[in-house]
Amino acid sequence: MVPGARLRSRLSAGATLLLRELSAFGVVGAACLVLDLTLFQVLYTSVGLGAVTSKVLASAVATTAAFVGHRYWSFSRRVRSGLPREYVLFFGVNGLTLMLSMLMIAAVRYPLGQESAFALQLTNVAAIALGTALRFVLYRRWVFLAPAAPTFPRPALAPDALGSPARRVP
Repeated sequence: MVPGARLRSRLSAGATLLLRELSAFGVVGAACLVLDLTLFQVLYTSVGLGAVTSKVLASAVATTAAFVGHRYWSFSRRVRSGLPREYVLFFGVNGLTLMLSMLMIAAVRYPLGQESAFALQLTNVAAIALGTALRFVLYRRWVFLAPAAPTFPRPALAPDALGSPARRVP
């Protein structure tokens, strides 16, 4: 038997879909994490942009790459509700998590007075981890919709011969 086939055969269809989505989400996310961290570091240390500006630009590029990866791979088995709708909601969810990241970095940079790239990068990594968990949940819930569950017709109800309350007709 093929390695992993026994495990896959034991998982329900829903668990298998969740595992596929989570795995692909992780791969896309890891690639975009490297992109985000690299761009942030380059923009802050080499280009000389501010910490928050560097974070905004790095996140915008990484978010665009993530949308393509998630739409066409991670959540490819889900209902397509239209590119404009998905695009707007995807960027809305990412906008919320970007604001969270910016607040965290700004709090470390300004009130705490941390200017080192190391301290800011640690904060950036923590913000990305928190944002990743939020994004997975919100993408599945709002952006990339689950297929509609099949509906089964309900049996008709009919009163019995004595006028008693309705009963199921076989």
